[in-house]
Amino acid sequence: MRVAEPIAASWRAELSLGFERAEGRTVLARKRHDGPLVVQKALYPEGGDVCHAIVVHPPAGIAGGDELFLNIECGKSACAQLTTPGAGKWYRSAGPWAAQRLAFDVAGALEWLPQETIVYDGALADLSTEVRLAGDACYVGWEILCLGRTGSGERFSRGTIRLSSRISRNEKLIWLERGRIDGGGKLMQSQAGLGGHTVCGTFVAAAPNLETVRMDGLAVTRLPDLLVARYLGDSSEEAKRLFARLWAALRPGLLGREAQEPRIWRT
Repeated sequence: MRVAEPIAASWRAELSLGFERAEGRTVLARKRHDGPLVVQKALYPEGGDVCHAIVVHPPAGIAGGDELFLNIECGKSACAQLTTPGAGKWYRSAGPWAAQRLAFDVAGALEWLPQETIVYDGALADLSTEVRLAGDACYVGWEILCLGRTGSGERFSRGTIRLSSRISRNEKLIWLERGRIDGGGKLMQSQAGLGGHTVCGTFVAAAPNLETVRMDGLAVTRLPDLLVARYLGDSSEEAKRLFARLWAALRPGLLGREAQEPRIWRT
């Protein structure tokens, strides 16, 4: 039986945020949005040093032809933490690609801690992240991909995911990765690829003088001023739990404060 895909007009949405240090605290100094991509009010569960914000995409899912742009500027000495209220959903496409573009300019410290991304069977998803660091800026971010809706018995047997991640410091490239996952393709079953697993994730921390951390359940690679951790398994909950543990272990050395999970994760 054929399952109907969501029917909706294509959306182009852009959200630009600017965080600055002012009067001893981090403030959301600039906010501009066009289309259905918004941010809720600034939150301060840790006090004024760190500004928390929740990025919301009201349509909840991304359909073929949709384009989402998130632009973040984090000024010197400012510290911002961003997350999302729930899993991102990429719907099956009848032909057009859907795209998400993240562009982060960081002179202070930025934490990008989104919830998982669920890619439906038949989706055509193009995800790119570019992080531009200045001086001794710090960045921590992750991406957790769920291939198909396994809880409903669906596998990612058709469609394509394109992935691009680029990090530079003072205009010098320090990390570049590109990938492509074809639904039902050899990479999904190969032991040199995903090995039949349905969830994969990448955690990246970029900062001067990073500590070396080991974490059971993750493959961790330490590079100059960069740490990359990988998850491969079948549980988005496990991936997020392990990434959160790694983040909690790194955060005191990076930001000088203990980890405090976003409240939205518990709702």
